[in-house]
Amino acid sequence: MTLHIETPALLFSATSLILLAYTNRFLTVATIVRGLKKVYKEKRSQMILLEIKNLNLRISLIRYMQLFGVLSLFLSVFTMLLLFVDQQLGGIYLFGLSLLSLLISLGLSFWEINISVDALRMHLSDVMEKKEPESNE
Repeated sequence: MTLHIETPALLFSATSLILLAYTNRFLTVATIVRGLKKVYKEKRSQMILLEIKNLNLRISLIRYMQLFGVLSLFLSVFTMLLLFVDQQLGGIYLFGLSLLSLLISLGLSFWEINISVDALRMHLSDVMEKKEPESNE
């Protein structure tokens, strides 16, 4: 198998966009946590505390998503360096690790999205359970 230097370079744009999306998620969750912390100090609600714990888990997942995404990019660059100095076998293995790192990052992203969706469903469950009064028209 021969790996050309252009192949790892293809991951640059995809990985950069993924990392940008992860950063946007992090900033959104951080803003929500700050707002909920203020509300919790006023109300001391158990529901708000559970939401903060959920968001804390999501922040940790986003951190690991970013870590594996950056590792994937780093390994791609290192792969290109090895290919540049004609070290095919090392480049192939590092590129494989780069792809594995990207897969882990995407898997963590999927997990974080599932947690987010579950939290939203729980948040909306009280609204969905209440039936609207029927109108007699």
